[in-house]
Amino acid sequence: MTAKVRLYVDDPLGAGQPVALEREQAHYLFSVMRMPVGAPVALFNGRDGEWLAEVAEAGKKGGTLTCVEQTRPQGTPPDLWLLFAPIKKARTDFIVEKAVELGVRRIVPVQTAFTNSERIRQDRLQAHAVEAAEQCGATFVPEVAELQKLDRLLTDWTDRRLLFCDESSAGAGTNYATALSGDPAPWAVLIGPEGGFSEPERKKLHGMDQATAIALGPRILRADTAAVAALTLWQAHCGDWA
Repeated sequence: MTAKVRLYVDDPLGAGQPVALEREQAHYLFSVMRMPVGAPVALFNGRDGEWLAEVAEAGKKGGTLTCVEQTRPQGTPPDLWLLFAPIKKARTDFIVEKAVELGVRRIVPVQTAFTNSERIRQDRLQAHAVEAAEQCGATFVPEVAELQKLDRLLTDWTDRRLLFCDESSAGAGTNYATALSGDPAPWAVLIGPEGGFSEPERKKLHGMDQATAIALGPRILRADTAAVAALTLWQAHCGDWA
């Protein structure tokens, strides 16, 4: 059997394990997708890999699936974080979605001097991360953290290496192989806001031993484009694309 639908669930997964559906999930499977009893569904919970399950009970407000067999082992992306300044709603959603597809372990929205938004809906962004994982075949859903102040985050920074995408260096050229070489320790990618980093922020970043500044080509990229470009570069040189 081949499942056409993948769902993220909180329940443990294993052979014969029953999984109770939430109301929204039941509505999607039985009212939208018109799935009958016995229909196959792929399940994952971020811990137990992907499992093929069958619809055991179908109702308007709920239902039950039963796990049959594991179809994929649990996979975990590289220890890579994405730090980014929230921008307009739809483009922030895009950044979270693409970060999940490209393979990050944690997503951290940061408030910089020029960040336009002072608050985020963490629960909504986490839901977008779940939807992206369901669509792209991932078995891991990265945590979307609450909004954090960049200055405080950098002050408490540990040994994690930091890839600092400096828009002021556009056109300067970067030897990416050299910039990303060395200890394959945990990394983070930092993308600034639409207005760029402030001079105090840029000075602090350039003064950090853990930070590596790069230019993303000869043109200044939009924040959402920069996030995709930087994550792609890192994955190609250091991650699970290499």
